[in-house]
Amino acid sequence: MKYLNNFTFGFFFLFLFALGSCGEGSNKTPEKLPYFDLKGFMEIQAKNLDSSNVILISRVQGKEVRKEATISTFEWMQEFDTFIQADINKQSLLLSYDTQVKNNVLTHSLFPDSKGKLKEMKVTYIDDKVVSVTLKMSEENLFYKSTTFADLYMNNATQKVDHYSIETTQKIWFLDPSNIKIMGAIRP
Repeated sequence: MKYLNNFTFGFFFLFLFALGSCGEGSNKTPEKLPYFDLKGFMEIQAKNLDSSNVILISRVQGKEVRKEATISTFEWMQEFDTFIQADINKQSLLLSYDTQVKNNVLTHSLFPDSKGKLKEMKVTYIDDKVVSVTLKMSEENLFYKSTTFADLYMNNATQKVDHYSIETTQKIWFLDPSNIKIMGAIRP
């Protein structure tokens, strides 16, 4: 009986060790994402731009406001929220997008029978480096319609964001459409 208890204890210990080894190995290799990792890309850009000076221009219903600011990583994450929310690497969207590569442009297009807010993402590369990202998004139901166009351009010399713009038009049932455009240009 004592031999059986030692064998059971040894087997249990070996099982736990093997189980722990499997988990550790899986953490060492990064997960390959099916679509361009826009969220991860924007998080890196926000960190790279920490304490950068930027010219911010916002236009709401045709009225424009311009200001200069120094923005922290946290504020950049808020500024880039539209891009971060457009990330399509979600389990529910796994087979929702057609992916094409043509002339250094990676395009993810929503299949006609799929549902998703992001309709199209284009990522342009030169020498395997991202030079621009453009997004087309829309959302619609019986009472509401929203369309957003966003683009972001990189500075090839610094490999940081150079400038970006986000424009959204919203139409709520019985109300006039509203238009908001936000632009930012990073100062050298």
